Amino acid sequence: MKSRDSLVRLKGFQVNEKRRQLQQLQMMMAEFERMAKELEHQITLEERKSGITDPNHFAYPTFAKAARQRADNLQVSIRELRAQQESAELALEEAEGELAKASALEERDGGMRARA
Repeated sequence: MKSRDSLVRLKGFQVNEKRRQLQQLQMMMAEFERMAKELEHQITLEERKSGITDPNHFAYPTFAKAARQRADNLQVSIRELRAQQESAELALEEAEGELAKASALEERDGGMRARA
């Protein structure tokens, strides 16, 4: 029965690890979103200062172009992280299910030992 106890601990560790990974993805997405908003704000300020809002205009500020590219890259990264988040959520659900099964087996075995 010791092996079942080890299995429950292993599954609990796996669940905690999946939760940590999911939390890390969420923190990264939040940070990227914050950075993208800050870049958008800087772009707006630069456009106001120059009076040119058309990125295709020959005199459009170089800083605004570079910041726009960085903001676009961050949005791509956020979309990729969302896909990873969905996978991580599914993996967490699966790990939680495995933990529940292992815990149920442990409880059942514990109850049988108590009767014997």
